[in-house]
Amino acid sequence: MTVETLNFLLGLGQNNNREWFEKNKPTYEKVYKKEFTPFIQNLIDEVKKFDPSVNDLAKDSLFRIYRDVRFAKDKSPYKDHFSASVSKGGKKNPDYPGYYIQLSGGMLMIGGGAYFLEKDKLFKARQHILNNQNTFMELIAQPDFITHFEAVKGEKNVRIEQEFKEISDKVPLIMNKQFYVMAELDPNLAIGENAVKSVAKYCEVMKPFNDFFAEGAFGDN
Repeated sequence: MTVETLNFLLGLGQNNNREWFEKNKPTYEKVYKKEFTPFIQNLIDEVKKFDPSVNDLAKDSLFRIYRDVRFAKDKSPYKDHFSASVSKGGKKNPDYPGYYIQLSGGMLMIGGGAYFLEKDKLFKARQHILNNQNTFMELIAQPDFITHFEAVKGEKNVRIEQEFKEISDKVPLIMNKQFYVMAELDPNLAIGENAVKSVAKYCEVMKPFNDFFAEGAFGDN
């Protein structure tokens, strides 16, 4: 991608209205179709080298820029970013641990893990942590993991099932109802010839974390 993509997104963030968007739609078409879409396709191809389970095509990863404002207090018609989900099933399988990319004019976000967990899958994820405490703690203590993502994030439950209370002091993260990581980076990391490999590195570091929850909550090996 080029700086033109960032400039467009900066402008959209400052002018989130239909008049500005329609005036700048040719630029949107250019940067979305000819820069961001190929970037995601190249990223998929790079990620497949270490995670062949992810979806094949960029079109199955890309989210629309148009917001659904029917039930939203914020009536801004557009998102202020481009985004994509690279995973098993792509954007149609948002529950499954994968790699999320979001680019705005001011930030590049790279994240993943188990963000949406229904009650049964959350129980399975906690059971997996309980049965594999050392593996889990070692995984998130890896220097490369900490360098790239710092720590596991997610909302927590105030109460937890009885069988997990005993280890909640030792492994406080078991109280989480989400288990995800998110790096917030300079958007210029997405610009230039080394951008795809730079972003893919974050995904590669994240993979064991994703695998842990794919196995625990979804039964994948």
